[in-house]
Amino acid sequence: MKKEDIKKVILAYSGGLDTSIIIPWLKENYNNCEVVAVSADVGQESELDGLEEKAIATGASKLYILDLKDEFVEDYIYPCMKANAVYEGVYLLGTAFARPLIGQKLVEIALKEGADAICHGCTGKGNDQVRFELAIKAFAPDMPIIAPWREWDIKSRDEEIDYAESHNIPLKINRETNYSKDKNLWHLSHEGLDLEDPMNEPMYDKILEMGVTPEKAPDTPTYITLTFEKGIPVALNGEKLGGQAMVKKLNEIGGANGIGIIDMVENRLVGMKSRGVYETPGGTILYKAHELLETICLDKATQHYKQGVAQKFGELLYDGQWFTPLREALSAFVDKTSETVTGEVKLKLYKGNIIPAGMNSPYTLYSEQIASFGEDDSYDQNDSAGFINLYGLPIKVKAQMDAKTKK
Repeated sequence: MKKEDIKKVILAYSGGLDTSIIIPWLKENYNNCEVVAVSADVGQESELDGLEEKAIATGASKLYILDLKDEFVEDYIYPCMKANAVYEGVYLLGTAFARPLIGQKLVEIALKEGADAICHGCTGKGNDQVRFELAIKAFAPDMPIIAPWREWDIKSRDEEIDYAESHNIPLKINRETNYSKDKNLWHLSHEGLDLEDPMNEPMYDKILEMGVTPEKAPDTPTYITLTFEKGIPVALNGEKLGGQAMVKKLNEIGGANGIGIIDMVENRLVGMKSRGVYETPGGTILYKAHELLETICLDKATQHYKQGVAQKFGELLYDGQWFTPLREALSAFVDKTSETVTGEVKLKLYKGNIIPAGMNSPYTLYSEQIASFGEDDSYDQNDSAGFINLYGLPIKVKAQMDAKTKK
């Protein structure tokens, strides 16, 4: 589609630096097209304050603010947690699993509005461009996509600020606090500035918003008990909580105890390495509790196989492959394995640490009688001799053959 044919554009709008300047840029470069801004509320809280006024003032015809928090937790966060999905061992996918949901909603608004194109503010160096665009392709495969970072002459965030200042666009950041951040109900990420050098220790006192460092956490531990039903957390310390309330409460508790601060250099989908600091206090607690409960609720073969599924699940999500047959198939596997992941997990939180403090389940496969070092009538230790002989038979045969061939 030619530029002159684009009359109405749907913009994924956060009100941050990138999307703040994109509205006037679109109107300047796409024949004064109508820009309809869409903001997905996945728990940014104060970041949404004054957003409609700002969008209209900078040239948008309207702003949709979509409350997606419940859907975000129930349809994305919890399915990923049930899968134990983690990227490169530590990243709990806070930015990644919000993108397919937002991408789907952008398409819904675009179809409703009869838009000619969808626009996003992702850079050509990042993962989010892939995540958004694959989601758009899943629901509107022929929809044109505008990505200004691939078109304009702006080369840096400093130049973006220059553009904003020249167009009288108000910003909530300045050049000294110009970290690239992503905030939602689950996490907060920090990238850029001094963090771009892996030798620099993060200035935690300056950047942390969801909690404190372990050094500043209380000197006494906090005990909590989480109740799960089929892999989903349903109660905290005996109090029934919905998904949104559960995550918020655990963020408060975990943040106060210095839980969930990650500093990592990750491998982006586009090929480069990137350094970021992530705050995920509540999510870190939920993942740990869920994994602990699985150790008594899943048999060995399923538990071990699921570890590989968890890694693949995390990679699929990180790489924007949510709306794919493989991800759907893996989710079906995860749902099946979660049927017996029901019970309680007690944790001790202390200065950044999550320490197991007890667990139980009506479906536990742990038998104290069988595992006991004391006397029992359930396990005949003499049976182990025959087991070892058969299990070790290939090793024995190989050793005998080696002995013959060395003579």
